[in-house]
This record gives sequence, C-alpha cells and structure tokens, in this order.
Amino acid sequence: MKIKLYQVDAFANNVFEGNPAAVCPLENWLDDHLLQKIAEENNLSETAFFVRTDKNIQLRWFTPVEEVDLCGHATLAAAYVLYQHCNYSAPSAIFDTKSGQLVVTKTATGFSMDFPISMPQVVGTPAALLLGLGKIKAETVLAGFDYVVVLNSVKEVIDLRPDFSQWLNLDLRGVVVTAQGSDVDFVSRCFFPKLGVNEDPVTGSAHCELAPYWGLRLGSSVLCGKQLSKRSGLVHCQLVEGRVILSGNAVEYMSGEINV
Repeated sequence: MKIKLYQVDAFANNVFEGNPAAVCPLENWLDDHLLQKIAEENNLSETAFFVRTDKNIQLRWFTPVEEVDLCGHATLAAAYVLYQHCNYSAPSAIFDTKSGQLVVTKTATGFSMDFPISMPQVVGTPAALLLGLGKIKAETVLAGFDYVVVLNSVKEVIDLRPDFSQWLNLDLRGVVVTAQGSDVDFVSRCFFPKLGVNEDPVTGSAHCELAPYWGLRLGSSVLCGKQLSKRSGLVHCQLVEGRVILSGNAVEYMSGEINV
C-alpha cells in the first residue's frame, strides 16, 4: 500500500525554520498500530493523519511514541497540505479532533487556527521538576496540560539545560519554560521527553497555555510569542472569548510516498 507523505515546516517562512511535521492524507482510517509505526518511522515530533468526510475533516496526531490530544504545528501543516494538494478551496477548514472542532482559516499571510484556551493554574511543584531545572530557579510554577515554569529572564530560558531523566515520569504532558520577552511579548522553550521529543522546535499547542497567562499578566489580548529552540519561530496569538487564535505560515520541504 502506498500513502502520500508531505513534510512541512510550520510556523516558518522558509525551509529549515519553524517546526517540521509529517502529513499523510488518507482515504480511510488505518489500524492505529500502523499509524503509530508510521509516526515512529518518520521520527518527527508529530505526524498528522487526516480523512475527509462529507462534512468535516477528521484529524489525528502521533508522536514517535504515542497519539496526542492536541498539536498546533501539525494542524497548521495539515491545513497547508489540504489546501495545496487536496483540491480544497473553502475559506476555512473544520477539523474534528480529540480536542473538539478546530477551525483553520487561510489568510493572505498563512493560516489562523481557532484553538481552545487552557489557563494554567499555580500548583505544588514536583521535586523532579525542580531537579530537572538544575541551577535555574523558577519564579512561578503552573499547570495546564503541561507544567508551565515562569523564569526571571530571557537569558535563563536560553541558558536552561534540562535533565530530561528527571522529567520522564512527570504526570503531565511536558514542561514549558517561559519569560517575558524584549522584542516580543514572551519567549518559551518546550520539552516533552516522555513523548520521545526532548525539545520541540515550535509548539502551537503550548501557546494555548502561554497566551492566556501572558495576556492576563500583560493586560493584552494580542500577543506575539517566540520559541527559542535552535530552529526558533514566531506564534502570533489573539485571545477571543475563551479561545486563542494562533497564526503562522508554513513551507513545504518534501513530498513523496511511503510503502507499507
């Protein structure tokens, strides 16, 4: 069986920027074990699979280790493939996902994605989380679907060298470190060792937690976040009635077929 495969750099204006995701459009759903094996073989932080129905588009995301409930950059990559390669021309695409319906709209500069907000709350800090930070001291620790660790400066975010062995058994998805920015509203880095992704280049879903936190702290509903990974990338955020609109562009790196 041959399956189309596209690799797309999301939250990027040029190849080798942003976050790469694999995208496989399917006629019908395959066995979950096979989907997971494809994601493992691709060895990217996410592989997106979608199936078009009479009404909407069913969308799922897999890391090399397991299926996840929400992924921003692979949704952006899937929308790019839908419009570029699947003869889709409606102004917006409605994706049915484990996190509900996600609406992605094509814009003049890329795509905007309507995602749910997850406002992180202050929590008790697991010892393993602090040990993983090493010498870096947290200003505040919160929890959404990730632990959100607020640091005192951009430099501390850049300098952080986590001990991933300490974070493998945390109960939440991963660890997001953040600080107020200088040329942008806030910066971040995102770590998901238990999902087989020690550091994710640009994480759209993390901004569902970061945007409401920084929006409340900075008193603004329109923000720009910069993820300070090696590849780096910008995520534009707008808070609207309990939702966050994430905006960015995508660039195709590769297309081909896989044989399974």
